[in-house]
Amino acid sequence: MNDNIDAETKIIDELIYNINKKKYDKNDRLPSENDLADIYKVPRIVVRKAYERLQEMGYIYSKWGKGRFLKHKHELIDLVLSGDKSFSEKMIKKGYDFLSKNVCFKRIKYNRKIFTELNADAGDKIYKVARLRIIDHIPMALHVSYVSSTTFPNIENFGDKITSMFEYYRNNGYSEFMSSKSILSVSFPTEGEREILKCRSLIPLLILETNSCDAKTKKILEYTKILYRSDHFKYIIK
Repeated sequence: MNDNIDAETKIIDELIYNINKKKYDKNDRLPSENDLADIYKVPRIVVRKAYERLQEMGYIYSKWGKGRFLKHKHELIDLVLSGDKSFSEKMIKKGYDFLSKNVCFKRIKYNRKIFTELNADAGDKIYKVARLRIIDHIPMALHVSYVSSTTFPNIENFGDKITSMFEYYRNNGYSEFMSSKSILSVSFPTEGEREILKCRSLIPLLILETNSCDAKTKKILEYTKILYRSDHFKYIIK
């Protein structure tokens, strides 16, 4: 069993190495399961699992009865991880076909971490506002913001219409923004995240936890958790 796992890993590693070395062009047909089984002296099922893993990772695609082919590698989007400009503004400025869609607005139950991040009391009303970011018709990021009705008394009336938090803040008298801290981590998507972001299970997500403050008063406006698909962005940290 372990020998098969080791062989599967070796096949994956060597195929990725050859792909990165440009041995194959986009849409090139990769070696058949039989050919690789002969080369590595393993059962076909081992090669099949290796190919299935590569497909989950976004390297290849398959055609029924024809084999596996190298997937076209799209150009990654440069993304500056900063808290002074909105994601919408960054993407529109770059000229992308961009859509921000409000996918969730609701009041949340008490959550110690979120309430602490917002400096909120246990009895405060905290709302979740989630926006799906769609670029060139592909869902690429999910922004989830938490805001207090103490700071924004009209959030109950406008929350389900918000597609840009920064625009909402400007409409409520705040014009300059900053982040006081940011935490980066990497995770594989859950079933729900795969469904909304239309990605496979082995596409890692970059998770950015941060806040947005009014640059003048340092008042915390929101606590945010953002999920970025790693197969569509490269990140610039300033």
